[in-house]
Amino acid sequence: MVGMENNKTHILQLTNEQLLERFQTEDKKIYFDELFKRYIPLLYGLCLKCLKNSEEAKNAVMEIYGEVITNRSLYIIKNFHDWLYTFAKNHCLHEMRKSNSRRFAELVDDKVNFEKEFTLFDGNRSSEEEKALSVCLKKLNENQRKCLEYFYNDHKSYVEIVAMTGNALAKVKSYIVSGRRNLERCIAKELKKAKKEDFDQL
Repeated sequence: MVGMENNKTHILQLTNEQLLERFQTEDKKIYFDELFKRYIPLLYGLCLKCLKNSEEAKNAVMEIYGEVITNRSLYIIKNFHDWLYTFAKNHCLHEMRKSNSRRFAELVDDKVNFEKEFTLFDGNRSSEEEKALSVCLKKLNENQRKCLEYFYNDHKSYVEIVAMTGNALAKVKSYIVSGRRNLERCIAKELKKAKKEDFDQL
C-alpha cells in the first residue's frame, strides 16, 4: 500500500515530457492517464468551443482518450501538447461535419468507392496520362495529394494514414474522395487539351 502511494506521488511529480517518455518506453497506462488528465480542461474548452454543447464536448474528450489509448502504437508523438491539440481539433471537426448529413452520408455510404482502385496509379500509364497526372497532382491541395499518394502509391490503410497525418478518419476519407474526384476531372481536361493540341498540329 505504501509502495503504491509512493509510486502515485512519484508519478504526480513527473513533468509532461517525462510522463510521455515513460508511457512510450514502458507502455504503462498509468503514465498516459496522468498526462491526459492534465489536459482535460484544455481539451474540454477546445471541444466546447467547437461543438457548442457541454455534453457533446464531454463525450468528445472521452472519445479522444479512447482513440489515442487504443491506437497508441500507431502514433509518433514528440510534442504532446501540439499533437493532442491537432488530434482533438480534427476529432471535433469530424463531429461537426456529422450535422451535414448529406456530406457525411457521402463519406460513409460510398465505401465501395473508397476501395476502388484508381487506375492511373497502377503503373500502366501512357505518356500522355503520365504527364497529365504529374500536372494535376501539383494542382491538388497538399492534404488531398498526400492522402491519395499514401493510399494508392504506398498502399497505406486508412488507419495508417490517420496516424501519419494526424487527421481524423473521416477527414482522410474525404481527402481521398474529393482529391480523386478533382484529379480525375483535371486529368480528363489535360488529356482533352493534349488531344486537341495533337489535332491542331496535323
